[in-house]
Amino acid sequence: MKPIKQITFQERYGEPDETAPDARQSEINDLPDEVLPFLHGSRYCDTQRLTKLAWSLFGPVGSGWQRVQAICDYVHGRIQFGYHHARCDRTAADGHEERVGVCRDFAHLAVTLCRCMNIPARYCTGYLGDIGVPKDPAPMDFSAWFEVFLDGRWFTFDARHNVPRIGRIVLARGRDAADVAISTQFGDAALVRFEVVTEEVEPSRVSRAA
Repeated sequence: MKPIKQITFQERYGEPDETAPDARQSEINDLPDEVLPFLHGSRYCDTQRLTKLAWSLFGPVGSGWQRVQAICDYVHGRIQFGYHHARCDRTAADGHEERVGVCRDFAHLAVTLCRCMNIPARYCTGYLGDIGVPKDPAPMDFSAWFEVFLDGRWFTFDARHNVPRIGRIVLARGRDAADVAISTQFGDAALVRFEVVTEEVEPSRVSRAA
């Protein structure tokens, strides 16, 4: 068995997620080719099961940023968070029906609803510490959120927390969690333990390390 390694990432940005309430939704014909795959359904983002619901809920809402925020508000209120609700095969439609899940379920449902509304959306996995917010007593874990393509670029949204946050560390982006799994195993593998520590570093320490 290979020895356990400690991996350290450092994020230098201390500003909250950018907000752009006037950001507009692009017409399909105007989207870059590399963005188009993020309009399609995928393993966990089963758009075919949620399209009718999405248009009934968000069709009357203004397009662009306003529509994405309405989707975040809906998902945030629809799903109850709990680590004991984690399940590796839950799709977005399953999460919508079961109304429970972890951060990836919030992200999958929001991504799926955005795609149903012709808004390109991609899944993000990474780390998110308790910077600028009250400390969460639960052990730190991996985190998931999503990005949408508006006004020609990607913006960050988080349906679980539903507020701009500081200090996101992006590890990977993909169509859903299947593209950017926390781990991929080939054969038998037992997860014995993992520990995530994400904390704020004093500016003076960052300057010395630069």
